[in-house]
Amino acid sequence: MFPFSLKRSGILGINARNLDYIFPTNPRRIYRLADSKLESKKIAQSIGVQVPETYGVITFQNEVKTLSNLVGGHKAFVVKPARGSGGDGIVVIKDVTNEGYRKANDSILKAEDLQYHIYNILSGMFSLGGNSDVAIIEYAVQFDPIFDEIAYQGVPDIRIIVYRGVPAMAMLRLPTRASDGKANLHRGGVGVGIDLATGRTLAGIQNNRYIDNHPETGHSLCDRHIPHWQTILEMAAKLGDKTEFGYLGVDIVIDREKGPLLLEINARPGLSIQIANREGLIPRLEAINSTLPKLSGLQDKIAFAQEKFAVFSGHLLPL
Repeated sequence: MFPFSLKRSGILGINARNLDYIFPTNPRRIYRLADSKLESKKIAQSIGVQVPETYGVITFQNEVKTLSNLVGGHKAFVVKPARGSGGDGIVVIKDVTNEGYRKANDSILKAEDLQYHIYNILSGMFSLGGNSDVAIIEYAVQFDPIFDEIAYQGVPDIRIIVYRGVPAMAMLRLPTRASDGKANLHRGGVGVGIDLATGRTLAGIQNNRYIDNHPETGHSLCDRHIPHWQTILEMAAKLGDKTEFGYLGVDIVIDREKGPLLLEINARPGLSIQIANREGLIPRLEAINSTLPKLSGLQDKIAFAQEKFAVFSGHLLPL
């Protein structure tokens, strides 16, 4: 049970998330589409949402040694399990050298070690449920310079909770030394709330503690404007509005040349986004339920979210 102050703040717990929002609005048969990054890419492309280019897919063990052919002339690329979660199994290569593959943290991975890692992906070591998997080789995002001061050896991403096609809450997720360059909060990454109306960053959080500055760079996390904000909201809303997912987490990265790209979708997004925003999700989700019949389309849904959920519109959690 939540303390009274958290209940009053409208904090959504995992049981209520599942019983009141996920189970009623996300048909069980479509979970596999969110759980597979390959399927998610197909969905996104079918509705005009841009994704990182796929260089190739390794399905069988005898294909592992074709990695260099799949990568071609690209010096930077990402290897990831199609059904992985929480960033597990993802390897980011930023350069190919005579010594081997240079990772995002500048360590060198020998060719045979990267091949062994791909074998582990195929065996299901990183997949949901431990089932056999496939390895995706894709474009390595070059993050926008706006994040230079607040990212550490990795690519930041933006998580947006979309409910019934309406953006409900957003946060910026930043890599740290503790998270090994991955933008995952449960690994020690930093979450920063975002004002839906303006795309301006709010409070920062790491390991459930509020912070003002990035732990590695020392730069302030607050009051930074996310570029392409309206496009990002449109991408997220479209994935909720044009698919059968009623409750969805949408993760988007910003490439310095290609702009916003869909990283993945999540049918069971976590709840730490509420802490990063210092506001509970329940009042926002209830407002969406009551107003949805009056919203006629995608732009109406986005406009409603930006007006209704502007910063300080709700009951902020105490520091």
